[in-house]
Amino acid sequence: MFPTICSRLSRVVLSCGGQRTLSLLSSSGSSNWSKVVSDAEKIVGYPTSFMSLRCLLSDELSNVAMHVRKLVGTRHPLLNTARGFVYDSKNNLQMRGLVVLLLSKAAGPNQAASDLLAQDMVSGIYPSQRNLAEITELIHTAFLVHRGIVDLKELTVSDGSLKDMQFGNKMAVLGGDFLLANACTGLAQLDNTKVVELISSAIGDLVQGVYYENSSITEDNGLIDGVNVAQWEEQTFLSHGALLAKSCQAAMELARHNVESQRVAYKYGKHLSLGHKLNSDLQPFMKSDVGEPTSFSFSAAPVVFHRQIVGQETWHQQLQQAKTLRNQVDYSKLLAAVKSEKGVSSAMDLCCYHSNKALEAIQAFPSSEARSALENIASAITKF
Repeated sequence: MFPTICSRLSRVVLSCGGQRTLSLLSSSGSSNWSKVVSDAEKIVGYPTSFMSLRCLLSDELSNVAMHVRKLVGTRHPLLNTARGFVYDSKNNLQMRGLVVLLLSKAAGPNQAASDLLAQDMVSGIYPSQRNLAEITELIHTAFLVHRGIVDLKELTVSDGSLKDMQFGNKMAVLGGDFLLANACTGLAQLDNTKVVELISSAIGDLVQGVYYENSSITEDNGLIDGVNVAQWEEQTFLSHGALLAKSCQAAMELARHNVESQRVAYKYGKHLSLGHKLNSDLQPFMKSDVGEPTSFSFSAAPVVFHRQIVGQETWHQQLQQAKTLRNQVDYSKLLAAVKSEKGVSSAMDLCCYHSNKALEAIQAFPSSEARSALENIASAITKF
């Protein structure tokens, strides 16, 4: 099952109007967010930026990194992904693993599971749960690397030579497959059939979610087909939330917690990831700097809300009016059109809704510093 999914994932390419974002759970850009993450990392025992260090410092991936240096001077997105590994504090690539560890600590040991020894726990977390957090990050990182594959048909002279871009695509496929292979090996070593089923289904969700994103954008003009808000949430959960939600549930399964605890953990992961994606989508619309060049995806939540409010015909007219003589999109005009209606405020309301649902879910766990950290993270996604 895993080889098939890995192969499918490596062939999925993302191309959308506007920016390509590095992290699926990217930083909100505020100092408050950085402090929340820093405080949370102290609770689980160590900074989660070291979580996948064993894999990232391996001889095999070091060789990959040496080859990636050949892409310097080009615009291949794999370079941006590699830079994100270095400047981790900005992009919060390890956020999924951190949430898994915090939930594991908040839930605590399962007194009914006699074969799970409490003395094996480190900072209140079972070794298997730490391994799961690392596996989650490896899968997410592999996904980011695979998303770095570019469409060679759309290259321009400024992007770099065709040979270099072809090489970059090969490195994106092989590097992502390497990370996925390590994740699958670690997953098998957990020796828990249900956890394997949960995480493997999350990988399938990632593939399906990106497929939906690609299929909703026409190749010729970047116009989005009629995706409404409900469909946006469904697709966004697959591509941005399923991995975290199912990893949170799997962490409870590893500690043999009951079905209700697993449901609560899943619910927290789901709403947190959706809220954070909304926060990320809102960032271009919240900037107050006049004249600053801003681009955004046509599948961003405020745009989806705006299109649903004004109707497809009006949206198409606004797109045409925002086109330049060279048939490029003037994002400043389109930004003003979206901000003139209630698309932005509606997306903010939905972000707050998911934040509140995550806070509501986490109340099922006993009061602790780990639960407080999870509450702070859920609250931080509403800071725009």
